[in-house]
Amino acid sequence: MTFIEEQTLDTAKSHHLVVLVHGLWGNPQHLAAVATALRNKHPDPHLHVLLPKSNSGHFTYDGIELGGERVTKEIEEEVESLAKEGKVVGKLSIVGYSLGGLVARYAIGLLYSKGWFERIEPVNFTTFASPYLGARFARLGFQSRLFNIIGARTLSMSGRQLFLIDSFRDTGRPLLAVLADPKSIFIRALSQFKRRTLYANIINDRTAVFYTTAISRHDPFTDLKAVQINYIPGYEDVIVDPDDPVSAAAAAMGNSLVIHKSLSQSGQDLVRRIPTFAFLTLLVPVGILAFFVNSGIQSVRSNRRIRLHEQGKAGIVLGNYRIPLMVEDVQTAVEGVLDGLQSHSTNEGSARERSSATLDHDVTAATAYDSTSTSSKDDDGDDESHKNASSPTPSSSSTSSEEMVQHFLNGSSSTEKLSKATTTRAQQQPEFPTLALTPTQFEMIANLDAVGFKKYPVHIHHHRHSHAAIIVRMAKKGFSEGEIVLKHWLENEFDV
Repeated sequence: MTFIEEQTLDTAKSHHLVVLVHGLWGNPQHLAAVATALRNKHPDPHLHVLLPKSNSGHFTYDGIELGGERVTKEIEEEVESLAKEGKVVGKLSIVGYSLGGLVARYAIGLLYSKGWFERIEPVNFTTFASPYLGARFARLGFQSRLFNIIGARTLSMSGRQLFLIDSFRDTGRPLLAVLADPKSIFIRALSQFKRRTLYANIINDRTAVFYTTAISRHDPFTDLKAVQINYIPGYEDVIVDPDDPVSAAAAAMGNSLVIHKSLSQSGQDLVRRIPTFAFLTLLVPVGILAFFVNSGIQSVRSNRRIRLHEQGKAGIVLGNYRIPLMVEDVQTAVEGVLDGLQSHSTNEGSARERSSATLDHDVTAATAYDSTSTSSKDDDGDDESHKNASSPTPSSSSTSSEEMVQHFLNGSSSTEKLSKATTTRAQQQPEFPTLALTPTQFEMIANLDAVGFKKYPVHIHHHRHSHAAIIVRMAKKGFSEGEIVLKHWLENEFDV
């Protein structure tokens, strides 16, 4: 038993660990502004910030699973390190940026399955511009199809997972679909957090577009001239009201004058951009060629790292993290351990009968969870069932075997049941067409919404690279609106 396993949880005196996970091609420095804002807002010495570094740079090509295992290892090491200094971690928050949000979701599933949430309270789970539904271009047409084909094949394992063409382990399904399965350890882990919040750019985020970062089947912001955006007071025109994001745009007076001014402005903008267009005409082909060459090289290196990892030669003991993904699989594993223990028992007569009766009781309690569940497969092999994500509550028992099954099925006895996302709006919203998503993505939306997220659309005006601006990825004047995003998060959606 490790030092951490011997500790007892005292939330009044415990320390709060906040983990900040960077995105694709990223490094811990990308989240420096987030870490600084957090420390400035909460200078409490009991609050600690961890910026995992094991996925830096092109190591993000290696996939969400491997990235999640690396981050989990760093979290465990940090908790152990703090404990040795007499700082007992009793609270955990995790923040994911871009791909880091998906890596974070995998990591919390591992932590949950290993019993960490029995000893540490999960408090805040937050993502900024994270592609929950993958990176597929959600429009019909040849260009969209070409983008999806190329994109999935230029980022090694991460690319295949982001474009939903992977088959994860023995599930026969994309990893992102497994992450959103109500029966998975990942959804169970997510449901444990006191707060679940996401921030999604509404424009100029070509890396992770609105529908996927906001977990939405619609995009109300494709034509900003057709709607009136409603903002939350006190945060300038940056944080959009999640309960009343848009209204139908009022008819403009003097339409002919407006059209004339619009055409005139467009003509002036075009003239100013001619030098830029000329430069890009020369630069873009060279840049595209360099990108593909580099992607090819990094994919080869990534595949080599993945092979070493699978062979246990990359510094991570796979047995510590390759746990069953589904709750019933964990149940089966626990029962298998119990079977093994009982098979070695030397007790005879009534003692052996009592042992068998205890196991039968455990199996009956665990099997009752799935007694009403049915499943079907769509054409892509996706599990179409289990839209209801509420946690089961088996009957209590004083036996240690029963407690083991209950732990893996339900987490701690104080587990918060999954809540349904509220859909009531303050005002009637304009209708928007449903995007061309896959059946798997629609199922993911339903499952993630069932857990319940507070979703904040973000309107970055001052810079066209809103994906970087939303977290102030670097000290740049045009990224100042990201500071407003962080301010809103820390003032409204972060509990210490």
